[in-house]
Amino acid sequence: MADEKELEMDSSGKKKKLIIIIAIVVILIAGGAAAFFLLGGEDEVSQAELDAALDSGSTGQVAETTADADVKLGSALYVPMPRPFRFNVPGALRDRFVEIRVQLLVRGADNEEAAKKHVPLIESTLLAVFSQSNADDLATSAGKTSLKQKSLAEVHAIMTEVEGSKIVEKVLFTGFVMQ
Repeated sequence: MADEKELEMDSSGKKKKLIIIIAIVVILIAGGAAAFFLLGGEDEVSQAELDAALDSGSTGQVAETTADADVKLGSALYVPMPRPFRFNVPGALRDRFVEIRVQLLVRGADNEEAAKKHVPLIESTLLAVFSQSNADDLATSAGKTSLKQKSLAEVHAIMTEVEGSKIVEKVLFTGFVMQ
């Protein structure tokens, strides 16, 4: 009889140990999988690797980043507009005051210098686009995205006219306040 109780305790103790070991293994596997998905993933090519490949590349041509042939791959540089754009826009119920801080994404030092040289022209173009907007549209994210696209199209047009290439890859809103 004592042997049966001892055998029952051994089997229940072994079951508890087995359950604990399985739980620990499951937790470790879940943690490893989470770490793999969060820290792993696709390897991204750094800008230094791209520059090194271009310097020693067999093609000798600069790769294009977008479908636009005038915007070429180089180091990403940001040209800030010297002051924020402040203007009033009409709304359905009342006029609103808007302040937008803008930076331009350009590729390569040559494009950076060209953009800096034409900052007053770019500012004038952006202000013309911004002043045509509506407060009700700017209240939505779709309206802000549309305004960015219109701004980029106008900047591309004016820079192509002046410099012969688009120069600017993106118009970025780094600050957007509407009151």
